[in-house]
Parts: sequence; structure tokens; C-alpha cells
Amino acid sequence: MSERAHAAMHYDVNDMPPWREAIPLGLQHVLVMVASNITIPIIIAGVVGATTGETTFLVQVALLVAGLTTLMQTIGIGPIGARLPVVQGTSFGFLVIAIPLASEYGLSAVFGGAIVAGAVQVALGFSLRWLKRLFPPLVSGIVVLVIGVGLLPAGANLAGGGVGADDFASWTNLGLAGLVLLTILIAFALGKRLISMAAILVGLVVGYLVALGLGAVNVDQIADAAWLSFPRPLEFGLSFPAAAIIGMSVMAVATSVETIGDLAAITKGGAGREITDRELSGGVIADGVGTAFASLFSAMPNTSYSQNVGVVAFTGVMSRYVVSIGAGFLILAGFLPKLAAVIAAMPSAVLGGAAIAMFAMVAAAGLKLIAESPLGRRDMLIIAVALGVGQAMAVVPELVASFPDQVRVLLETGIVPAGFLAVVLNLLLPEKDAVPVSAETGGHPDLGDETTHQTSTD
Repeated sequence: MSERAHAAMHYDVNDMPPWREAIPLGLQHVLVMVASNITIPIIIAGVVGATTGETTFLVQVALLVAGLTTLMQTIGIGPIGARLPVVQGTSFGFLVIAIPLASEYGLSAVFGGAIVAGAVQVALGFSLRWLKRLFPPLVSGIVVLVIGVGLLPAGANLAGGGVGADDFASWTNLGLAGLVLLTILIAFALGKRLISMAAILVGLVVGYLVALGLGAVNVDQIADAAWLSFPRPLEFGLSFPAAAIIGMSVMAVATSVETIGDLAAITKGGAGREITDRELSGGVIADGVGTAFASLFSAMPNTSYSQNVGVVAFTGVMSRYVVSIGAGFLILAGFLPKLAAVIAAMPSAVLGGAAIAMFAMVAAAGLKLIAESPLGRRDMLIIAVALGVGQAMAVVPELVASFPDQVRVLLETGIVPAGFLAVVLNLLLPEKDAVPVSAETGGHPDLGDETTHQTSTD
């Protein structure tokens, strides 16, 4: 690890901060991810026409399973788990497959297909020791960059108040988002050690309290929530139609690519180093085991959360024990619906102020990975094609509207086509030169004279 990276890191992976620091830092991770984690079960509940009680149950198990699967990643069991500060939560990637499956076959098909998808991810995870050469820093960096860039519109929509909100982009919502972002910057720049590390938490708390004073927090859902509840396994059963098995398995591969990017971003953004074979393999295996385990509790498939990767990069706190404490909060919320309701009532605009900074930090981690080595024309071309094609499909999904549904869903993510192109082009394009693009030659290494070119490559 470089001296500069080490200086920016407050705690390494196996460091345990004092409890007075660890608890708020762990809670910070929970507040950043909780809205995304509960949004997916709410959407699915609406698709199948679930009752209020069933919707509450789906939210409850989403919190509980997120905590348990996060512990799989941070603490680990044998080959399972990256043993890194990885936060797990319900996956938006699987949602595009889950909605039509739930409409056609019911929730049992979603959970049955997810068990098979988890097995696919586990198999891929065990193979990554041999496949790692497909993901050098250039390729991993492109995947991470696309993840971060792809998340930015979601952060902007949250800052506006959430897609479909009647008061979207109102002065109240924009003011709350701006207040949170400004508070984070002030706390980071001027706060003492703990305040600086927990700047995101400070921003969210300030935004929440101001929103409460403005009447922007739905206190009714807090009042209606029960104090104690124990989830039941297999509440909606399991079924295995072919469409569910195929669709969820294909999406498992796409999700694994995103997880690989998240894992690489955590070690690079938080510790300034590349991920090890053991961490990479264990992380993807845990993703698969977590997805299969989630199905047994009627929770949606799980995956690593990119916004929490941004938290690690922002704070410089790599401690997996901090995230384990956050997992404890999630598990507690899974048994205490009242506590879950307090967290879930956070207005979208408040979360959006933090999300914009966190998602941009993910993109920045991707840039840091790409910059690991000097970039020649070949590397610049790979970046341009992978990023350009991937984002084109993500931003203008009509481009791939004529593809079969299973393929279209993967292309619209932007991550899958960008990652695929980056891997293939990196393998196929020859290394014509190793001369980095520089300002001295106007961006064209070959334009220098022969002497200059020789000196550059020595």
C-alpha cells in the first residue's frame, strides 16, 4: 500500500475502532443503504397485490436478511465471504426479472429461481481464481466507473424527491438535498476525527431533523408499525418454472460482474490496493449464498451495495467490524418493525443529498483503478468503446428494444455490455505500443520524433 493511501485510511480491514466511533460509523452504512433495500420489496408487493401485512413482512425480511448476508461477507464462513467492509442488500438488478415472474407465476417462482441463481453465482465465485486475469485494473476500473456513472441519475432522482413524486424537484426537496450535501462537506472539512469520518451520518441526521420540522416525514407509518415481530421462513413457498430458472440465472451472471466491480472498488478506494484472489472469490461466493439464503426467508436476491462502497472511499474506514455493527442494526430492525419504520421514513430528498456524493465516489474509484498504469491509445480505445456502448444502452434503452427480453434486460443495465466489451477488447486488441497519451504530443504518441518515442518507451 502506498504511503499516501495509508495516510488517507483511518482503519484497515482488521482494525476495530473504539465503540464510540464504530457504532455511529456502522449506523452510517445502514442509513445510506436502507431506502434502496426496502424499496424493492415494496415494488414487488405492489405487483402481486400484497396486503398491508404482507408488504410489512417483505420489508421486515429484507432488513433481516441484509444484515445476515452482510455478516457473511464481513466475518465469513470458510470460503464464503470477502472479509471486507461489504454491505449486502436487495438487488435492483434482479427486479427487472422478478416483476414479470411475480406477475405470471407468483412470488414463489421468484424465490425458487433465486435459489438457482445463487448456485450459479457460487459456481462462478469458485472459478474466479482462474478467471481473475480477465479483470485487470483497466477492465475492473471500467466496470466500476460504469456502475458509478449509472447510479448518478438514481441519486439525482432521489434528490428531487423520488421518481413520480407530486412535488418532484420542489424547492423543499432540492433545499433538503442541498442542505445534506453541504452539511457533509462542512463536517468532512471542519469536523474533528469522528465527525469527519461520520460526515454522511451527520448530513443525514441534520436533513432528517429539518425534514421532520417541515412536516416532510411520514410519521403515520412509524405509529402504525409493530414493536416486535418474528419472520417465518418460506412464507410464500418455492416453485421452479423454466422461465424463472433461466431468467434469474442469466441475471446472476450480470450481478456477479457488478459485485466484482464493487469488491475491486472497495480495496482500491479504501485501501489503495488491488483485491486479492481470496477476497474476490469469497465475495462472489457470498453473494450467491446470500441470494439463495434470502429466498428461504422470502426476501429478494441480495448483492453488494455500491453506495456503501462510496462510503468506504469517502471515510477511509476499511474496518469490516464497523460494517458488521451496521449489520447488527439491520438484524435488530428486522425484529423491531418500529425501528425499521423510523429509518424507512427518511425522505427521498434527504437520502438523495448523500447519494449524489456516494455514487460519484464510486465512479471516482473506477477512475483510480483505470489510472493504475499509463494509458496508451489501445487502452483509451477500450475505455471509449466499452463506456460509450454501455452508457448508450443504459441512457437510451430504446436502442435495444428489439432484442429478446432476457437479452434486453441485461443490455439496459449498461454494466453488462460495458464489462463484456472491456474483457473481450482487452483480450483481443494487440499491444501496439505502451506509450501513454500525453499533452506533449498533443494526445498522439506516434506524432513525436523517433528519438522522443524511443525515450518514452524506455
